[in-house]
Amino acid sequence: MDLSPSYCRLLHDENTMDELSYRSASECLGLLRSGEVSSLQLVDFCIARIDALNPDLNAVVAKDYDRARECARRSDAARSRGEDLGALHGLPMTIKDSLETAGLVTTSGAPGLRDHVPSEDAVSVQRALDAGAIILGKTNLPLYAGDWQTFNAVYGRTNNPWDVARTVGGSSGGSAAALAAGLVPLEIGSDIAGSIQTPANYCGVYGHKPSHGIVPGRGHIPGPPGTKSEPDLAVVGPLARAAGDLRLALDVIAGPDVLAREGWSLELPEPRAERLEDFRVGYWLNDPLCPIDSKVRDELEATVEALRPHVKLVDIGTPLHLERIVPLYVRLLMGVIGTDMPRALKALTRLLLPYYALAERMGIKIDLIAKNAARGMHLSHADWNRANEGRTRLRWQCRELFEDIDVLLTPVGPVTAFPHQTGGNHLSRTILVNGQKRPYMDHVSWIALATAAYLPATSAPVGVTPDGLPVNIQIIGPYLGDKTTIRFAELLADVWGGFQPPPLPAR
Repeated sequence: MDLSPSYCRLLHDENTMDELSYRSASECLGLLRSGEVSSLQLVDFCIARIDALNPDLNAVVAKDYDRARECARRSDAARSRGEDLGALHGLPMTIKDSLETAGLVTTSGAPGLRDHVPSEDAVSVQRALDAGAIILGKTNLPLYAGDWQTFNAVYGRTNNPWDVARTVGGSSGGSAAALAAGLVPLEIGSDIAGSIQTPANYCGVYGHKPSHGIVPGRGHIPGPPGTKSEPDLAVVGPLARAAGDLRLALDVIAGPDVLAREGWSLELPEPRAERLEDFRVGYWLNDPLCPIDSKVRDELEATVEALRPHVKLVDIGTPLHLERIVPLYVRLLMGVIGTDMPRALKALTRLLLPYYALAERMGIKIDLIAKNAARGMHLSHADWNRANEGRTRLRWQCRELFEDIDVLLTPVGPVTAFPHQTGGNHLSRTILVNGQKRPYMDHVSWIALATAAYLPATSAPVGVTPDGLPVNIQIIGPYLGDKTTIRFAELLADVWGGFQPPPLPAR
């Protein structure tokens, strides 16, 4: 290929090469527009970096290099003719393997879908392509996007760029790892139980869980291939290395699906503030239901203190309690995914229901999450209606809360990336918090509010612990306040935190 002199220098200077690897999507688009780098050159650069680093990480699984190079040539030809293909013109990216991609195997980590090649793109994928993006491949995830670790029987395990002995989180784990390692500048993931926020936290990148309903989920697996309906709680959203890229991608993928677009359009409100000093910021960093490890808490408290001179910190008092929010969320969650649970597990949980009811009457303390997970698996429609009423009341409470504040800062989860775990299940595994074993299901606690109440939440990197692992903070906003949480994340990086490259193994 014909390389510009500046690009040749990039290829021969390892430090500059790493710098290009960590350019934001917006910066890469600027290089493309200026002609400093062509789309084909940028695609080849990303492919070379994937080939160099992916063997240790296993973040990018199904690859589509030939088609990507052909798309890049067409993109460059269009640019030379003065044509603008869209907001992502010529930008290489990857896509989580739960989102169907026409002509490229899409497994959602399931052996039964090992050879599934969709004929149609998921809505979000099609919108990225329509905006000029170039898809290099798919990123790894747990089986049917159902874990806070990323491994499956089709592609194996994904390792964390900060420490390959540790998890990348899940379920958008390959997405976060690919960004942290500088393999690509932009990703699209999905979320129903922290699947965007948690991997972003464990890998130290940005992730945005949109307000529910603004990004169509059609083409996501699960449900089964060909599903047309939109599941409760689930969303599709972007991950990136810079907060501004989240807004760039969200503008591309958000908007009504075909059934609704003739009657309504989406116009998200502008950020509530443009300057950091104009933000009213609430924070909620402690709750007895889900203790936070001291290393995580130190980074979060340091973030709040760093913000104190710059924002209007608001004491929100104690209007929110995980003990009320988490059971409600877990019942709703299991109402969505419970039908797909293994038959033996469903039978066991049905047997446990009378025990849980008796224990409650006798005042015996039982695990709150496990109890509500079992109930959620067997929700009747009347039970779901009651849970939905509880959720709607929570949404009204949040509306009142966000009259007094613009964003709410909380933990994403109780720990940093933990060592890979094998065996067991969500109810039998544990994590270590301050040296004490805690339920693995604690992962749902801090993401429950935003998910259950349909709120936007941006996961933003704010520091690295003394043992060298990243920590993110969760920025929650009012319903449809997606631009507010993203803007706050963008401004936060000016005074504290922001993406840091991990100490990758030598190439």
